[in-house]
Formats: sequence, structure tokens, C-alpha cells
Amino acid sequence: MRPEANNTEVLTMPLHICSRAGQPAVLLLAVGVLAACGTSAKKSASAATTPPGSAPAATGSAAALPAPLRSKGTLVVAADATYAPNEFIATDGHTVNGMDADLVRALGGVLGLKVDVVNANFASIIPGLAAGKYDLGASSFTDTREREKTVDFVTYFTAGTSFYTRSQGGSAIGALADLCGHTVAVESGTTQQTDAAAQDKKCRAAGKAAVSVLVFPDQNAANLALRSSRAQVGMADSPVAAYAVKQAGAEFKLVGSPYGTAPYGLAVPKGSGLAPPLLSALKTLIADGRYAAILARWGVGSGAISHPMINGATG
Repeated sequence: MRPEANNTEVLTMPLHICSRAGQPAVLLLAVGVLAACGTSAKKSASAATTPPGSAPAATGSAAALPAPLRSKGTLVVAADATYAPNEFIATDGHTVNGMDADLVRALGGVLGLKVDVVNANFASIIPGLAAGKYDLGASSFTDTREREKTVDFVTYFTAGTSFYTRSQGGSAIGALADLCGHTVAVESGTTQQTDAAAQDKKCRAAGKAAVSVLVFPDQNAANLALRSSRAQVGMADSPVAAYAVKQAGAEFKLVGSPYGTAPYGLAVPKGSGLAPPLLSALKTLIADGRYAAILARWGVGSGAISHPMINGATG
């Protein structure tokens, strides 16, 4: 997170409009809320290859699991469920749904493990992995060399970053360089936050107007800032931005071209021994067609990869 002197505003108190399990969920009249609060999220846990809580017969990949995890029998997976269609809350108010959730449940089936997907703040997931709170993070993480210092990744998807604005009176943004003098809404801990902050420095160094970077604890809050005109531009991973625009109807539009295509990675604690069997299980899903079917179910097949790897950061 950039210091205030660099013109970054950190916002941590979003409004709450949906309730689940006796406490308000952070789902903010934004893109994901349409699915999360009861409209179009019929693709719930029943759509996953392996239903939540079940532990089907293992394949050969399970033999290589770390002994503590094999003994526990349950893979605890963290996801920030505000990033539809990759991860969001289903209509039951608590089940984490989406492409990443379906994928890890299918991986659990290959590994012979029950899978417990829990909703967690994005910025807390990697520290939670390092602290042993979670076994795996599946939350649209871009595999970067900086993150690889703390966790190991198994790559499983590829995505870039897209810009989107309000359809009426939206700013003309074609690339990062066009952000000078604009207010941008991003989610905390994302590559979009890093990129917007770096562009702010470039704008200032060139004598141009600064980029005002509004940093929010989740993507729903960032989208609300754009909807309410507090921000002029939204930035998110390309499948998430496309879904946001689709769900918003005529209110948002994509602008410019996606940039920075890079691999997503499933994150596991550094040196835990989970990455190799996870990689093997993913290769099984790719070979038997279940991987492609999961991506197609959520309309993100264009991000499919054929050669997953451990720690495949490209930048």
C-alpha cells in the first residue's frame, strides 16, 4: 500500500447491504452484488465438479500430499468472494461460488480431500497462508516474482488488466499513460493497485497531473466508487472487468485494450510440499476435459492454459 504522500487513499469502511450468517457481507451495490444478493447466481455449489464437503476417491496424486494435509483430510481454501465470475458469494448467502471455487473443488476430488472454501479479504490471504491459517489461496492471484518470495504458485489461467468507465460521460482511457489527472478505483493488494501507483509516479515525473488512486478492501467497493462518480476509472483483471460491465448493463463500458497478460496461480505456503501434487492434479483435470468445462461454465475459456507449472511468474 502506497503512503498518503503519494496520493493514495485507503478506504476500509464500505457500506453493507447484504447479510449472511448473522453479520453483514461486504457486497456493495456493485457488480458482484447482482450475483451475491440473489439475482443470477444459480450456478451455485451444485455446479462444482465436487460438491462442497464431499471427499471422493483419490487418484495417484494424493499419495504425494504432505502428511499433515493427508491426515487432516480437508483442504482449507481462501478466496476473496467479491471478484465475479472468478469468486463470489452464491444466493444462499455464504457459499463461495465461481470459476476458482469450482476448480479447487475438482482438484480436491482428484486429491481425495474435502474442500472448504472460505471467504477472506484479498490482502490477508497470502499472510494467512504463511501463518498456516489456510492451505491454499484461490483468488485470481497473479503469479509474480515478488509474491513467490512468500508463497509457491501453481499456474492455471492467464489474464490481463482492463479499464472500464461509466458509459455516460466516462473518461477516454486507452492505456496506463492516460490515467494522468484521473481518479482510479482499485482493490487493495492487487496488481492494479501497484500499476496505478507506478503510473502516478510516472505522471508526476513528467510534470503531468497525478493519478488519484482510491484503494478499497474489495472489488465491490471499488465498483461502487465508479458507479457513484467518486472514481472516473475502474481497473480489474480482464475477465472480472468484462463481467462487471456485463452485469452493470448500460451503466459501465470497457475502454482501451487489456494489458499485462500474466498467469494466475493457486497459492500454497512456501515449501509446504503441496505444489507438486496440486500440479499433478491440475494436469489430470486438463487431460480429462474437466478444466475446460469449468472455464466454459463461467465464460472465461479464453484464459485457459495447457501447460501449468510451479512458480511461472513472467514479471
